[in-house]
Amino acid sequence: MLSYFNRKRPKTTQQQTVTTPTNTIVIELNNVSVHIGKKSVLSNINLQIKPGQVTALLGPNGAGKSSLLKCLSQEITLTGGQIKVWGKALPLWERPHLAKSLAVLPQHASLTFPFKVHEVIKMGLYPLTIGQQEGNNLVDYQLEQVSLSALKYRSYPTLSGGEKQRVQLARVLAQLAQAENSPILLLDEPTSALDLAQQHRVLSLAKELAHQHNYTVIVVLHDLNQASRYADRLVILDNGSVVSDGAPIEALTAEIINTVWHYNPVVVMEPGNPTPLLF
Repeated sequence: MLSYFNRKRPKTTQQQTVTTPTNTIVIELNNVSVHIGKKSVLSNINLQIKPGQVTALLGPNGAGKSSLLKCLSQEITLTGGQIKVWGKALPLWERPHLAKSLAVLPQHASLTFPFKVHEVIKMGLYPLTIGQQEGNNLVDYQLEQVSLSALKYRSYPTLSGGEKQRVQLARVLAQLAQAENSPILLLDEPTSALDLAQQHRVLSLAKELAHQHNYTVIVVLHDLNQASRYADRLVILDNGSVVSDGAPIEALTAEIINTVWHYNPVVVMEPGNPTPLLF
């Protein structure tokens, strides 16, 4: 897929994608803890996230995956610890500035007004300082990215759940178009409403954005095989703590699956690829 930033574009664009060294720490979590009432949701999470990778958050229901993602998007207040983005404490960022570098695709996006599809995607242009024609070009490009160009003028509420999810993905990608550093893309179960083919297309796009355009992608997934195939790093949580962290072949062992999900899998290595497949 050809990057929007590698295409011939109008001169109104102020900033192209910045190449960030892959050893740079984009997100750092130090002893992050969250309590809701008396319940511990996250406990002493320590992670360093680098650009150019897809990091998948895995675990059973209630493990803390979505809560961890919501900490990164500041939807949840930390009880203890600190999160830094580009070396700066997350609460110290000005929202409009951070919005150019960090975008979230929630599991469910509620929007009932009869906006057209292209108008929904244009909402992602809010933090950008580009001209109208440049913005229109960007919207068209993101529609291509998610294979929805034919639905550009459809009313958003009439779309299927999967189509709405892809429109929202196009919106957040438009939001990140002028990131000053490695764009940070947070995806909360992005394939939950998609059919099989679209699930793989969306995850392939996420992997391409990370590998070819240096995005920092963090995705919550339930499907272990999809995580194994598309993620570079798996962070497995259980009861609010990290129990395994590493490449799929290291982090997703039969022992870990049995301990966390209480299931004894059959593990088969994908031919010609060090990727475990689970049955």
